[in-house]
Amino acid sequence: MATYALGDIQGCYDPLLRLLAKTGFDRDRDRLWLVGDLVNRGPQSLEVLRFVKELGDAAVTVLGNHDLHLIMLAEGASRARSDDTLAAVLAAPDREELLSWLRAQPLMHVEGGYAMVHAGLLPQWTVARARSLAREFEQALVAEDYRELLAHLWGSEPPAWSDELSGWARMRVIVNAMTRMRFCTPAGVMEFKTKGELADAPPGYLPWFAVSGRQSADQVLVTGHWSALGLQIEPNLLALDSGCLWGRHLTALRLEDRALFQVDCAAV
Repeated sequence: MATYALGDIQGCYDPLLRLLAKTGFDRDRDRLWLVGDLVNRGPQSLEVLRFVKELGDAAVTVLGNHDLHLIMLAEGASRARSDDTLAAVLAAPDREELLSWLRAQPLMHVEGGYAMVHAGLLPQWTVARARSLAREFEQALVAEDYRELLAHLWGSEPPAWSDELSGWARMRVIVNAMTRMRFCTPAGVMEFKTKGELADAPPGYLPWFAVSGRQSADQVLVTGHWSALGLQIEPNLLALDSGCLWGRHLTALRLEDRALFQVDCAAV
């Protein structure tokens, strides 16, 4: 049995199939860990959703910001963007089945010394604390009144965590940290405008994973989201978004021995 962690797919179905063939993935024996952003901007989001859903227990995926955008768009809680490629999903005969399945996916997955989350964790959160907070959101997203949550989810305020937060503000900080964050201050104040490389960090801000004393540094974090960062393989960080959507590569890392597999995405 092998566990393959994959970077952001974003509707790039053909590269996904080529990558799985290259790894020798066997759905009856192996597992996939998918770092989120299954959909959007790539050409085959519908095919990706159907494929991953059909894998059942052979795949574990966490929610990314584009996955949440799809859910919110379907419920009228978000506006369509000019670069969205979600029309086929929204028009599909199995739309509701796919969206219900997507809503039920976790925001964070913790197993065997690894913690998988789409973007990152605030420096003051331990993995255990973050998992507890993620569970709060996951439960709200499948509750009967989940549409009320979606209606209040969009926005970048407040920009930092406090244990005193409650209600929609609390949910926004949890989701923004785990699906949108790149840079933050040592105190955990997030900044969402900058999407470039490490050298583009605003004054006073650091990549979230570089904050000294980060409380989640005792476990290996598996992430995606930050294509401009590129592939980062560190003792306690596996950042796997290698920019397939932008014509670079789709990456898989076998967790047991850190063997790396990549396919070229130039055709995308």
